[in-house]
Amino acid sequence: MKKSVTLIIACLFTFSGYSQAIYESFRSIKLDQNRELKIQLPRNYKKNEDKIYPLIIVLDGDYLFEPVAGNVDYFSYWEDMPESIVVGLNQRKTRQEDCQYDTAEFLPELKGAEFFEFIGQELIPYLDQTYRTAQLKIIVGHDYTANFINYFLFKDNPIFQGYISLSPELAPPMGERIESKLAGSSDIWYYLATATNDADNIKNDLIALDEKLSAIENPEMNYFFDNFEESSHYTLVGKAIPHALENIFEMYRPISKKTYKEVILPLETSPYEYLVDIYRTTEKLYGIKRKIRINDFIAVSTAIEKNENWAELEPLGKLAIKEHSDLMLGYYYLGMFYEQTGEPKKAMRAYESGFQLAEVAFLTKDYMLDKVNKIKEDFGW
Repeated sequence: MKKSVTLIIACLFTFSGYSQAIYESFRSIKLDQNRELKIQLPRNYKKNEDKIYPLIIVLDGDYLFEPVAGNVDYFSYWEDMPESIVVGLNQRKTRQEDCQYDTAEFLPELKGAEFFEFIGQELIPYLDQTYRTAQLKIIVGHDYTANFINYFLFKDNPIFQGYISLSPELAPPMGERIESKLAGSSDIWYYLATATNDADNIKNDLIALDEKLSAIENPEMNYFFDNFEESSHYTLVGKAIPHALENIFEMYRPISKKTYKEVILPLETSPYEYLVDIYRTTEKLYGIKRKIRINDFIAVSTAIEKNENWAELEPLGKLAIKEHSDLMLGYYYLGMFYEQTGEPKKAMRAYESGFQLAEVAFLTKDYMLDKVNKIKEDFGW
């Protein structure tokens, strides 16, 4: 049953022909053995030589790599998350030893301690040196391995900023340790999932833990929990992974219609500053600097025009020219600004400058030329 469900999930979420896995055998000194890795690089990794990417480590890579990699490829294609490097660590024969902990302190021991050091001291440094990884690193685990990923959370400076814990079989004091850590954490994303048909002991423990974590008063804590209806210990994986990615990368997504209507349109402060702050915040959170999306420029400019807050179009236009110097968008905003503030000659020159650049969205050369001709006609030039 487990194998068949895994196969179905893999088929649903893997995009063959686009982002194909690289298989590597990694020699570990800590473990004194080779470990098999599955690595998915972003689609245009080779072309974008200066770009860096978040790193997602997937334990139980034998069956968990494909659904994670497929979702990452899909979400990043639609710009709902940054393109990322996904690395699966096969553990079919070793997962019990890998996640071994002692029964006194309930911390990694023997092979478990070696596996912990292998990830932190060998695998991550190797991946950082070999591939263009960003600061943001996420780790994913399921049941036994989902318990294990928490040990990285307890370090003073965790190497992982994101934790996707799928139906973890928690060690006895693990819940209290997670609660204590998240209560004082910042810039950490923690996702936890169970299901109504999950194993009773796991489900009950996680529901109880969620009650404690949800009560934590820490505005900087990024904690998410799901209890999926009619899902099992295995089928919840297919639902949890996309939901986890949605939550972790909420700030990264394009401005939605809901955000436009409920946040931007009624803004009493500067829409321009709101846009700049979004990208400044996401750069801080995810460690990735990116161009401002055309969609986000248009959302903000539409709100500015509806509210007739014309002064906002000048800085918006200059920012659009800086971000997309090859497009007519920025000069259109400057033309609108000058036109609405009584400077028709400057408006005409701005539209003429935009006319020479590439079309974008609703802006065409004919449209820009019409704007120029209308000003000439109105003023008899």
